[in-house]
This record gives sequence, C-alpha cells and structure tokens, in this order.
Amino acid sequence: MPLPHQSPYIRIALPDDEEELSLLDRGTWSHLHAVTPEPQPPYRPFFDERHAPDDHLVAELDRRIVGYIRLGFPTPLAANAHVRQIQGLAVSDEARGRGVGRALIRAAVEEARRRGARRLTLRVLGHNTPARKLYESEGFVVEGVQPEEFFLGGEYVDDVLMGRSL
Repeated sequence: MPLPHQSPYIRIALPDDEEELSLLDRGTWSHLHAVTPEPQPPYRPFFDERHAPDDHLVAELDRRIVGYIRLGFPTPLAANAHVRQIQGLAVSDEARGRGVGRALIRAAVEEARRRGARRLTLRVLGHNTPARKLYESEGFVVEGVQPEEFFLGGEYVDDVLMGRSL
C-alpha cells in the first residue's frame, strides 16, 4: 500500500528500533550498494559494539521506520576525529521517491556538524548511479576512485570515495 505523501520525521534511533531496522536492512539488501553477502539466518544484530543506536538517524512516515542513515568515524584515530562518515543508508521500497534519502542526508549533515565534525565522507559503489546523483546534489564531490575494488554479482565494481566540507 503506497504511503501518503508527507515529509519524513527524522530522529535518532532508539534501542527499541532494533527489529524494525534489522527488517529494513535485510529487505533493502542489493548488490547495487552492499559489499557483503546477502544476510542469512541467524541474523547478526543491527546494533553492535561498533554501531550504537545514537550512531543512526531514522526516518519515519506514518509512525513506521522507512529509512536510516548510519554516521560513524572513518578511523579510530584522534588525528581525523573531525571527520564523520556515512556508513550506511537505506530506504524502504515503498518510501522511495518521497525525499526520504535526501532528508536523511541533510539530517546527517546537520548532526555531524552538531557533533563537531568539519567534514563528512562516504563510500559508494560506482554502479550505484541513483545514490551518486543524490549525494552530488547534496554537495558531495568525488575525491577518489578505487577501480574494480569489489567483485559483486559476477562483475568488478569501483569504490567511489566522496566527501564534503561542513
């Protein structure tokens, strides 16, 4: 059933969002953006020691989670603690084309700024044209390409590094 057109409500994830986020993550898995194998039972927890609830912003439409974005640090080094990295973005199929991904990216930019970051970076697969266009439209630029970095679904795929100042 299509969702009514409205702006998504963006908030920081809560521990109670675990199951809904796990289902969303598994439901949106694709070689278009995933470099890991398709999830199989028993499923790993969505939140773990590296990815806490407050590392995620979630998008809700009609009180249902329809997307998330994960903000992390690119390395554990103090020398680049001023950089945050988008380490995951997913939008449910029924919410695509409704501005959810854009709203999550904009919220992540603001949250990274609020947390003191000066830069925001990400990695996106070269063949993921829709995501690359969305990131570019939100001020991200290509800062590097690692050619044929991954072998996915029978083909070699570039890893594109993108970033922007905050």
